Amino acid sequence: MPVPAIVLAAGSSRRLGRPKQLVEYRGESLLTRAARAATESGASPLIVVLGAYAEEIRASTRLKGATIVMNETWEQGIANSIRAGLREVDASASGVLILGCDQPRLTAAHLRSLLSAFEARDAKSMVASVYAGIRGIPAVFPRGDFGCLKELEGDKGARTILGDTGGDVVEVKFEGGEIDIDWPKDLAQLD
Repeated sequence: MPVPAIVLAAGSSRRLGRPKQLVEYRGESLLTRAARAATESGASPLIVVLGAYAEEIRASTRLKGATIVMNETWEQGIANSIRAGLREVDASASGVLILGCDQPRLTAAHLRSLLSAFEARDAKSMVASVYAGIRGIPAVFPRGDFGCLKELEGDKGARTILGDTGGDVVEVKFEGGEIDIDWPKDLAQLD
């Protein structure tokens, strides 16, 4: 059974000063790019969590086939977006792929590697991207860890679980994963 993907795209991009979801990279917005990579990886269904700038994002982003989830409390942090996305995950799903929309080096091939590693461990292990010496998202979480994800609060995201866990975490190297778009200076990293 396919693993659903949750793309976290509800934040206000306060540090960037404009919606990072709509930043153009290689002819498409960062959000469109992340959603496309998730779909091309074989993850299904695609769930996109929106909050700040939701109407502007919907009007200017191609999210064909995605289930759009509104996080009305996006100001309270990324944990609320994770919970909002998890509410849309079917009860039969063995796990969930969680990703952001601000890593321009993200590819469908990397996401397929995460999903393959997850399947190889019989959907019982977390599978995390590793870049710049840390575990982070994109990552796949088995159903048994949904409770931990739902207990996150504020701006504590999934990385907290990946780093603090004593459990089994499979690491998949993500070349360029440390490049994300948070500040205006980060735009220079887009080629």
